[in-house]
Amino acid sequence: MAGAIIENMSTRKLIFLLSSVLVFQVLSIMIGALIAPCPTSAIRYLATKCINRQRARGWLVPWGKNRCQQVHSFDEPLAKVLDANDIVFSVHIPLPNTEMSPWFQYILAVLQFDIAFKMINQIEEDVITIDTGLASRDDLMSEWRMKFHSVEQRPLKCVFGLSKTYENEGRFYHCDPIPFMELGSVAHKYFLINMRLPVNDTVNTGIGEIKDVHIVGIHQNGGFTKVWISMKTVFSPWIFGATSWYWHRVRLMARSPVLLEKVIFALGVSMTFLNVPVEWLSLCFEWTWMLLFEDLRQGVFFSTLFCFWIIFCGEHLMDQSHRNRLSVYWWQIGLVVFGSSILLVFDLSERGVHLMNPFYSVWASEIGTKVSITFIILAGVCVCLYFVSLCHMVRCVFRNIGGKMQQLPAMQEARRLRYKGVIFRFRFLMLATLACAAMTIIFFIFNQVSESHWQWGDYTLQVYSAFLTGTYGMWNLYVFTIIFLYAPSHKHSRRKSGDRQHTDMTEKPESLETQLTCGQQAPTEVYRITGKVAEE
Repeated sequence: MAGAIIENMSTRKLIFLLSSVLVFQVLSIMIGALIAPCPTSAIRYLATKCINRQRARGWLVPWGKNRCQQVHSFDEPLAKVLDANDIVFSVHIPLPNTEMSPWFQYILAVLQFDIAFKMINQIEEDVITIDTGLASRDDLMSEWRMKFHSVEQRPLKCVFGLSKTYENEGRFYHCDPIPFMELGSVAHKYFLINMRLPVNDTVNTGIGEIKDVHIVGIHQNGGFTKVWISMKTVFSPWIFGATSWYWHRVRLMARSPVLLEKVIFALGVSMTFLNVPVEWLSLCFEWTWMLLFEDLRQGVFFSTLFCFWIIFCGEHLMDQSHRNRLSVYWWQIGLVVFGSSILLVFDLSERGVHLMNPFYSVWASEIGTKVSITFIILAGVCVCLYFVSLCHMVRCVFRNIGGKMQQLPAMQEARRLRYKGVIFRFRFLMLATLACAAMTIIFFIFNQVSESHWQWGDYTLQVYSAFLTGTYGMWNLYVFTIIFLYAPSHKHSRRKSGDRQHTDMTEKPESLETQLTCGQQAPTEVYRITGKVAEE
């Protein structure tokens, strides 16, 4: 009978394989901890207050040869004679004597207002209207080219922690940061943001006395991008080759592939799809859809992974008449599909619109906020129901195997020892699967409550980078291990029918359908023996 490699590989080779996987896992973590820098950088920009009395459509630059006419403070005499509509807040990205790079991958911008308390000009509105535009250029001498322009509204949530009296005038409100922009490509060296806060009878009439505007620009570090793309470049051909090799072995079998083998192949394909280093091309082309595309790839992989876990457990639990049928798992897979669809719609409503307008935010309106929160709650409920179902199935699988273990003493010693080894390896793989998922959650929680880096002697350990590279390496190594160990073995052992009958002397008589499903054509021994006791 031709089983899987996990059942026919010698213990020495199996230990060597698992040790190699562990070494690569540690290496993935150490690459992020010691080589890669912090994944992102945040730079705070103070917007320059430019004067634009003629309301011209030209771009106002905060510094350089053609810098705009400025006021440093609204308390200056010149500012007293200006109208609020004459002021344009200008921010040049990046700072002087530096330039942006395609290695930065994306730009996120967050607004922060400094609003002073005044008894006669208090904050009365919870919405602020912003007229903003974005321009770019690739050298300091060329003209600015407009990329986007939009008039947006954002929620203004500010709290004044002191009593509202004349004695506290001039003190500042505490205002929440406001999401401002998300640009999915950094294809130019210089960017310019011009922003106005238009005022009329109905717009921005109760937003308080704004003193300054800050923009926090966040981008991915070029050094981290190089490490990340390099890891993808290494893992991509490795997983692709392993998946192709696995499917070739499955197709060489005399039977058609069973459901478990198909979902393992789908898992390898989804991992390969996630690994393809298309980021190399994004360094040469202005692909603003890369963030959305990366989210889609991750969604495909995790959806496939969740489906694999359910089917992997279920196929070692179901009785013979229900095996090898995708419809048996309709409600678990339905949860995965429904939850993934909700997150896809949410992502398209945010980053999909960013392809046309990077200033758009689904959280800007009350309706958009309620719909988004509803989608996230529904997706969370789906995840909770899924994991409850998965844990229940894992428990049933171990109970099923425990029932089979009680029948082993009636077998011949050689057969009993073989079954014990096979069942032990299967249990170990199940526990490794649970540990893999648990470590991802633990690392994520640990990362949220710890510093971004640790100092260890002369070395600085980047915890967040180690988390990202370690998790990415872990999923690649997990998929590779599943593909390799569950590939059909080239070792064939022929047994006489009498020996086969003696092996199953403690089993109930099987129908012809059961024998075809679980007999010599089963993908693994555990797959064969667990199904026989599922109905008992």
